[in-house]
Amino acid sequence: MKKHLLLPFVALYSFLSIAQVYTLPNLPFAFDAYEPYVDAQTMEIHHGKHHAAYVNNLNKAIAGTSMETTSMNNLLMYASFRSAAVRNNAGGHYNHNLFWDILAPKAAQKPISDALQTAIINQFKSVDSLQKLINNAASTRFGSGWAWLVVTPEGKLAVYSTANQDNPIMDVSKERGIPILGIDVWEHAYYLKYQNKRGDYLGGIWNLINWGVVSDKYASAVTDPLLKELEKDNWLALKDFHKVMAQTFHPAEENNFEPLLTRSGELYAKAILLKNATPPASVNNPKVQDALNRLEKQCLLIHQLAQKPSKNQAAKNEQLFEQITKAHDIFHEVEGLCHD
Repeated sequence: MKKHLLLPFVALYSFLSIAQVYTLPNLPFAFDAYEPYVDAQTMEIHHGKHHAAYVNNLNKAIAGTSMETTSMNNLLMYASFRSAAVRNNAGGHYNHNLFWDILAPKAAQKPISDALQTAIINQFKSVDSLQKLINNAASTRFGSGWAWLVVTPEGKLAVYSTANQDNPIMDVSKERGIPILGIDVWEHAYYLKYQNKRGDYLGGIWNLINWGVVSDKYASAVTDPLLKELEKDNWLALKDFHKVMAQTFHPAEENNFEPLLTRSGELYAKAILLKNATPPASVNNPKVQDALNRLEKQCLLIHQLAQKPSKNQAAKNEQLFEQITKAHDIFHEVEGLCHD
């Protein structure tokens, strides 16, 4: 009896041990260490109230779901599939973690690395030119948001801006990449000292940028497997096909063929678009092209079968399931080739 009573506790302990619980990081320096460029009260409120709220609300939003064991990168990459609470608070937590990392008083700052400086000069001519571009992105961001320096999937540097707590890792962003520097332009980041003068805040914040840490983030980003994942995830034709495949195949698994019967033409159209779209450079090879050709032909067969009159609907459904399963397998073959 005792053994049986112990099992639920062990199972619960195992679940809790792998559940992801996010925590508020400590600031690297005292609140007043960022003065005069950002005042101590702003740092205290920004960190202890705003960032803490993102952490707490994120933990609440994922509690009891499979997202408790999902990585932060995954939460962000598929933000369009998440609730607003998960999207906003995961973004808020990630963005602020990066922000605190790259801020430091002058005495604690380290110089820019040769690798990052060379990359900046090659892409933007100079560090000053880069700062102007980031300031422009930040000052022209309507409402709240962020300005970013990112490493793109091609391994280049780029300046982007996103609204609210979005960032370029998210699939809701048209411009993707790994952020290595971010400037927060929410009013709570500067209003107590600068009021509505965002430009003055942008002029001051560069005095706190620790280029040594940004350099470390650059070195990590250029070799991060996430870049390849972002490149593939930005293959929009593949994502569009995946959505229709999921919305027709999974109901069929539950013996609901209505979505497949009514959307077979849409599935075929998405397969055509996918075959004709240009894959990411890293997966644009004969094996992928062959699989895409077979997928298009399979979806045509499904559409023709769905449109064909039948006196025995049960038998037709059985044939449809066999054919949509083949299409599903080919699709996952494409996905597998993308991850090789």
